[in-house]
Amino acid sequence: MFICNLKVNGNKLGKIFLGILFAIIIIITIIVIYRILGNNFFKTNDDINFSKVQELTVINYTNVLQTVHNNIDEYVGQQIKFSGYVYRMTDFNQNQFVLARDMVISSDFQTVVVGFLCEYEDIKKYEDCTWIEIEGKITKGNYHGDMPIIKIEKIQEIDKPSDEYVYPPDESFVPTINIF
Repeated sequence: MFICNLKVNGNKLGKIFLGILFAIIIIITIIVIYRILGNNFFKTNDDINFSKVQELTVINYTNVLQTVHNNIDEYVGQQIKFSGYVYRMTDFNQNQFVLARDMVISSDFQTVVVGFLCEYEDIKKYEDCTWIEIEGKITKGNYHGDMPIIKIEKIQEIDKPSDEYVYPPDESFVPTINIF
């Protein structure tokens, strides 16, 4: 019969276990931080493709709208294309309007008007609530403070789309420099 007497120091074993556990927690924390900030944390304006026209959709509309408003300087010069209806306010200049969409804000289908302020010299040809599709460039302007303004380069009247409503920005949405 073979008898082995192995003496284990519980204090030393506990320290080794805690050391390994601490190392695993640090590695997991680094991975999570990299995934959250990762590629987007180190982006600059050079990473945005300003020559490509970025198209807004019903799905990304309010996320893009919110991000561009919060980071105007990052998007000045970006080409953008989207559709909506003409919405004017009494204090706008004659060439200004909002290319608007109705954002659903409650379960009983209440909506608010959201959209980008746009400028186009011949907008007088289009009545309020006329659906149009535009292509233009994001500029920085002033309307009760700094605001992105779309300088329209192309415009055409369209039929009212079947997916005319947009929804609030995602709660999980994390704004990044490359939102499109």
